[in-house]
Amino acid sequence: MNTPQQGDGALGMPPASAWVKFLRSYGPTPNNLTMFDEYVANALGRAKVAPIRLSTPLLDTMVSHIESKVPGSMLIAGTAGDGKTYHCRALWTRIGGDPKEWADKGNVKELRLIDGRLAVFVKDLSEFNGEESDLPLQRLERSVLGGDDSEVVILAANHGQLLDRLRDLGKRQNRTHPLRKPLQERFLQAGPAPERLAVFDLSRTTSRKTLEEVARAVAGHSEWDNCRRCAFSTGGKVCPIDENRRRLLGETDGGQLAHRLGDLVEIARLNGLHLPVRDLLALCSNMVLGHSDAKAAKENLMTCADVPKIQEGGHISKASIYANAFGANLPKRRASDRPVFKAMASFGVGEETTNAADGLLVYGKDDSRLQADFKRLVAVDPIYGATADFRAAQDAYLEGNESVRLEDGATEFLEMLEDQRRRLYFSLPEAEPGYPRWSMTAFRFAGDYLDIIESLKSKKPVSDATRGRIVRGLNRVMTGLLLENVDRIFIASSGGFTQSRVSVLCDHETPSRRQGGVGMAIKLEEVTGRPQLDVSLSPGPGNSVSFDLTPIRYEFLSRVAEGALPASFSNECLEDLLAFKAKLLRKAEIVRKAGFAGDDDELGGEASALTLNFIDIEPGGRGFARPVTVRAPA
Repeated sequence: MNTPQQGDGALGMPPASAWVKFLRSYGPTPNNLTMFDEYVANALGRAKVAPIRLSTPLLDTMVSHIESKVPGSMLIAGTAGDGKTYHCRALWTRIGGDPKEWADKGNVKELRLIDGRLAVFVKDLSEFNGEESDLPLQRLERSVLGGDDSEVVILAANHGQLLDRLRDLGKRQNRTHPLRKPLQERFLQAGPAPERLAVFDLSRTTSRKTLEEVARAVAGHSEWDNCRRCAFSTGGKVCPIDENRRRLLGETDGGQLAHRLGDLVEIARLNGLHLPVRDLLALCSNMVLGHSDAKAAKENLMTCADVPKIQEGGHISKASIYANAFGANLPKRRASDRPVFKAMASFGVGEETTNAADGLLVYGKDDSRLQADFKRLVAVDPIYGATADFRAAQDAYLEGNESVRLEDGATEFLEMLEDQRRRLYFSLPEAEPGYPRWSMTAFRFAGDYLDIIESLKSKKPVSDATRGRIVRGLNRVMTGLLLENVDRIFIASSGGFTQSRVSVLCDHETPSRRQGGVGMAIKLEEVTGRPQLDVSLSPGPGNSVSFDLTPIRYEFLSRVAEGALPASFSNECLEDLLAFKAKLLRKAEIVRKAGFAGDDDELGGEASALTLNFIDIEPGGRGFARPVTVRAPA
């Protein structure tokens, strides 16, 4: 009797089914367990597949620190999913620890080093309940503050949890724990680490490069080679899992999808959102395995066993990798529970659009002026673009009367339209005339923002158009007037109330480009990686005010520069800019007083006169300061 083999397709298990099932465990399932490093190791053993291997970016530095015999201990910090335990296990193995011993039960592992010190590994502080964490924290304190060189404690812990445990321990000891404040400053403000404590903060290591590595590890894994022997991908059949995997890997577009996904992750990071490695794994797994029909794919994540019925039902388009990238295949509550999909949803891709883009998608196949673009940008993709389902829904929508358009058929087409907008964001050629891809997002100026960073990194000047837009936005916020000036910045007030929305009294004006130590410079802040506006009102140190230019703040300034009302976009950004204005007004007053120091005798009879600079606007929107002298009555 012959036993069906994995390569027998429908007769047996598809050849990559074990790998796909394992990859599914990384996805956004309701009961995802990949938060435990041990769980992943056990799951690998059951699945008998090669593991997903990711780099440990700080491991070499950690090993060098141990080998240097520097006294003290080590903290591996981060948020949930950053790979703290993963790094901890890798360090254990690299310095001579037995992997089997690590896998045994117990949250504390000890290893005698060559130099005689005892390495005490605390795999995860959160595994201790309450006061159970007192002992390892006391060992850490003895090593760091007590001068105990017999041990080196390697502690893996979440930022907040570590600070909370140190606070509680201090309370039980009737004191303020001496490690809590310096560690808090280290985590929140990138301050210096306490002496004798090497802090490795994994929350500062994730970036576009991390996403690229995760995408390659998921989509380029060796286990996918088994798909070549699968019956579900032969005879002209399209396996949505394999199709998505190849698109994520860049086989169909030269890597454009992955690059633009990286743009979104980078903008989210620069806005202050931290996306740990676990979330990036969930994102990439969902992009490959996601399906919007929970009846066809349990929990909206496909397995190999789901593929035949999806193919037979003609619903491959519901596995669109472009929709999956935003968690559109998931129930809203489950998507919102994941920081990565919450971050992706903030871009509004699918909801944001332009008249040109929607005209192309709705009327393109019938309008002779758009047919060439429709064929080139939409019909070119028969799997996720102009599918048979999309064309049928499109015809029903266009041919139906108004009552029909309000029924379920119209709703279905509008949902498809959202998916097509998401596909366009990823698939539009760069600098496509008439269809700029950033216009498909809520951050329409994000491309310029990323260009600023690239210019600063390469020591090149920021483009005049971008600098001018920043200056125009600043002037409009600071004055409340529709100024067009791009060569100077007006620091204005309303006669004392700095938070006034309309300010026509110019307290100070400065060039928009730094010259002779005065004016605005755009710099790159090394810690955050974000651009920073530095406005100097007088030569010399201490006469400038800096402003952290996040993507959303840049978007705010750009929209205001283009004519949007400040409060209509973001009250939070408006308050941030008004606070920046208040700092500039205070600095202007300091500079003005310093300029008048020692000039009292020269004022003489002019002491009773006051000169006010009113901002007037010429035709065309250019503003200028007009001095008006007010004299006290004799």
